[in-house]
Amino acid sequence: MSKYQRLGLTFGNMKMKLNIIMTLASLVMAYTTQAQSTTDSRGYIVQVGDMAPDFEMEWIDGTRSSLSDYRGKVVVLQFTASWCSVCRKEAPHLEKEVWQAHKDDDFLLIGVDRDEPLEKVQQFITKLGTTYPVSLDPNADIFGLFANKKSGVTRNVVIDKEGRIAFLTRLFDPEEFDGMKEKIAELLGEG
Repeated sequence: MSKYQRLGLTFGNMKMKLNIIMTLASLVMAYTTQAQSTTDSRGYIVQVGDMAPDFEMEWIDGTRSSLSDYRGKVVVLQFTASWCSVCRKEAPHLEKEVWQAHKDDDFLLIGVDRDEPLEKVQQFITKLGTTYPVSLDPNADIFGLFANKKSGVTRNVVIDKEGRIAFLTRLFDPEEFDGMKEKIAELLGEG
């Protein structure tokens, strides 16, 4: 008996194992290709009309809540970070034109700070002078529910009162920002 036969490796047995390995490799490649193809040109893995993924967030005051706790309100998730120059440019507009305009309505603007420690986030908020609530996003796990983690951070996700995604922005384009404001007003019955 050869050493290969003692190990249970006959030609037929090796061929079957090779076929299994090749099949598994094909499945992994197919899954990877599908996952990449579901990312749009702006890095989103969600689209308008989708139900927003639910998640738990930790606020900067240490309390926790879930996105689903805010059903019945229009919610805007503003993905941000202190190192993001576009985020710093957009934040004052969000504060004045979105948060201050709608904070007394059935509306919530949530800054979701991507993967930064609490102290850094608090300094960022103080420097910007924003008053809308901010949650932490360690490891960009919340971000990763909406966009490819390798894509850029500056983006807003508008969610209607039923929990469906109603509008998506990327970067700070004044025309797109105005479109987002119009969508928010429409969802609040003001437009």
